[in-house]
Amino acid sequence: MGGVLIGFAIIAFVILVGWLLARAKVVSQDDRLVLNKVAFFGASPALLFTVLAASDIRVLFSGVLLVALLMFVAVALIYIVIARLLFTKDVGRIAIGASTSGYSNVNNIGLPVAVYVIGDAQFVGPMIMLQLLVLAPVLLGVLDVVRAGKASFWGIVTQPLRNPILIASVLGALVSLTGLQIPDPVLAPLGILGGAAVPLMLLAFGISLGGDKPLRRGSGRKEILLATALKSFAAPAIAFVLARFVFQLPADLVYACTVMGALPTAQNMYQYALRYQTGQVVARDVILLTTILSLPVMLLVAWLLHP
Repeated sequence: MGGVLIGFAIIAFVILVGWLLARAKVVSQDDRLVLNKVAFFGASPALLFTVLAASDIRVLFSGVLLVALLMFVAVALIYIVIARLLFTKDVGRIAIGASTSGYSNVNNIGLPVAVYVIGDAQFVGPMIMLQLLVLAPVLLGVLDVVRAGKASFWGIVTQPLRNPILIASVLGALVSLTGLQIPDPVLAPLGILGGAAVPLMLLAFGISLGGDKPLRRGSGRKEILLATALKSFAAPAIAFVLARFVFQLPADLVYACTVMGALPTAQNMYQYALRYQTGQVVARDVILLTTILSLPVMLLVAWLLHP
C-alpha cells in the first residue's frame, strides 16, 4: 500500500501548492482559467497523443474493460435520472455530474494502485484508453453541442472535431493502430509539453479551493453528494457484481475490477467543467470528496477480496 499512499501524497502536495498560492494572493481565482487554457489547448493534447500512440488499442476489447464501461454507464444513468428529476434541467451541468460519478483518476492514482494493490500495471493502459477514446469524447461532444446552442447544424456536428483533446486522441489512436514510428525529435517536445498537463490541472484545482469552501450552501450540495456516493460506493459495488456474477471472471480479475472501480474522480472533470463554464463547483467538490474517500474504500476492498 506504500505506493498508493505515495500517489495520494504527490497529488495532495501539488493541490496544496495551488491552494497556498491562492491564499497568499500570489494568484487570483481568474488565474486558474489561464492554467486551464494552457492545459486544455496545449499540454493535455500533447499528453494524450503520446500516451495513446504508445498503447495497444486492441486491449480495449478485454472483459475487464467491458466491466469498466458498463459500470460507468450504470452510475451515469443513475445520476442523470435522479439529477434530472430532482435537481436541475441544465444539460451541461448534468453531463458534468454524471461523468464525475464514473470517470476515474487512472493517470495519477490508478498506476500506483495497479502496481501496489492489484500487483499488475496492465490494467492502467486499457482504462486510460477507454476513458480517452470513448468516455471523454462523448462528454466533450455533449458539452460542445450544448455550448453551440443555436448554431447551424453543420456547426454543431463539426464542433467536436475542432476540439484539441479529441483531435490529439484520434491521432494518437491512429498512430497506435497503424504502427507508425514517430521520430524521437518529434516525441521529445510533446513529452515535455504533455508532462505539464497534470501539474497544471492540479494547481488550478488547488487555486479553486482557495475560493469558496467545499459544500457551501447554494453550491449544489445534493448533486455533489449524489455523485460522490455513486463514485465512491456504487461504482466499485457495480464493478464487483458485473465481474463476479455477470461475466464470471476469475477471482484476481474480480478483485482488479473492484479496486479500479473505487478510484476517485479524475481531475480532468474539473478541467472540462472550467473550460465549458458549467458545473465547476460540482466537479471540484466531487473530486475532493472522492479522493478523500477512495483510500479507505480501496483498503476495505483489498481486505475483503484480495485473492
